Amino acid sequence: MTGSPRIAVLRANALGDFVFSIPALLALRASQPTAHLTLLGKAWHAEFLPGRGLVDEVVVVPAVPGLTVPVDAPPDPGFPAWLDEHRGRYDIAVQVHGGGRTSTPLLRRLEPSLLVGLQAHDAPPCDRTLRYVYYQHEVVRQLEVVGLLGATWPPTPTLTALASDVEAADAALADAGVPVGVPLAVLHPGATDARRRWGPDRFGAVGRHLHRRGCAVVVTGVPAEAAVTRAVVAAASGTAVDLTGAVSLAALVGVLRRAAIVVSNDTGPLHLADALGRPTVGIYWCGNLINGGPLLRALHRPMVSWTICCPQCGADCTRDHDPTRRGGGPVCAHRASLVDAVTVADVLAAVDDLLVIADSGVVAGAEPRPLVAP
Repeated sequence: MTGSPRIAVLRANALGDFVFSIPALLALRASQPTAHLTLLGKAWHAEFLPGRGLVDEVVVVPAVPGLTVPVDAPPDPGFPAWLDEHRGRYDIAVQVHGGGRTSTPLLRRLEPSLLVGLQAHDAPPCDRTLRYVYYQHEVVRQLEVVGLLGATWPPTPTLTALASDVEAADAALADAGVPVGVPLAVLHPGATDARRRWGPDRFGAVGRHLHRRGCAVVVTGVPAEAAVTRAVVAAASGTAVDLTGAVSLAALVGVLRRAAIVVSNDTGPLHLADALGRPTVGIYWCGNLINGGPLLRALHRPMVSWTICCPQCGADCTRDHDPTRRGGGPVCAHRASLVDAVTVADVLAAVDDLLVIADSGVVAGAEPRPLVAP
């Protein structure tokens, strides 16, 4: 953006919701210091915010069912006049008020030149859209949205593949007979802690689905995980190629960088794919998601298991995972999966969602990273 654009941010809700918006407003202010920044909010915003330096103006949004008042409440009779007053007033509108089912159509009626924001599955798209994924920190969610306008958000791990990484990957894929010219899907079913492993039959079902979607499917793992990866390949019924032990770390970087999608347990290759800017569906235990899940959702769909007790003995595994608790030592010696509560149907829905976004070319967030380092 250049010049002095007029930017309107829709966030017309309660106090805590506004506090979560402060970093995004500050990021917008820092990236566009000459912009006139308007908050489309509630009456309490108009009373509270003047003089605090966060926005230049507050415009109170009238009663809109499903937006500023409950869906069964009557609309403000003055709403048409309000629309007429504000139509065409803003160069850019930013939708961070929920998933967009009601908020995005409202902003469209204001006729901004550019509309950016969040889109739930039952909402229309913005001009630049981020999928609304419920389990994401609200501060980061809104920072990711304003990132569509060039504002910066907290750093995430980034890594650029070397040309030699890609060359090693291409050689390994060719040796394994993986077809070229079709999208590559990577399944990584291993994890050092067996409690973080999703079942091989489930990965196999994902592999079959990806094959039907036209992907070349490969399964990766280290030699110690061969039994797990063999089980996945068998469950995939001939639709997946086993690369277990066949790629070096450098070649794995190249394979992941080639991937159209990566489906993995919460383990190193999943985080490596994230750092390489690849679309990922990660299988997470809830505690691990809090500590190490991806911050952003444009290209990442963390699938969360809320199982907190050992399936074998019922021990509270949140205590086992917390080394700061009193008493020390594990409370449970079992290693039964804590993530099998994640369903195949949910993972397939996430896979399809990411593949549709990739096919459409509508990517929210930063520009795609270069394939290899210069």
